[in-house]
Amino acid sequence: MYKTEPTPETTHDEPDRESLGGFVRARRKANGLTQRELADLAGVGVRFVSELEREKPTLRLDAVDAVLAVFGKRLGVVERPRDEEGERPEEDREVER
Repeated sequence: MYKTEPTPETTHDEPDRESLGGFVRARRKANGLTQRELADLAGVGVRFVSELEREKPTLRLDAVDAVLAVFGKRLGVVERPRDEEGERPEEDREVER
């Protein structure tokens, strides 16, 4: 069927610094998958995979999650990196209405 079974990559030290599209492209290639094969496994279209890898700013989150699930990952909330003083740029910021 496919060259290899997709496997999660767990060797990346700082996943929050890698772009989402770059992550998907790297894992797809590491698993020997074409965009079409990844799309089939995730239940999305080839165009969606292409747009995800190219960092299209407007993508359906459920479809992004489906692609990430192929690699044993999912979307989630992560802390923003700290600045040089050790503080987060918008920590405890109140939302203006």
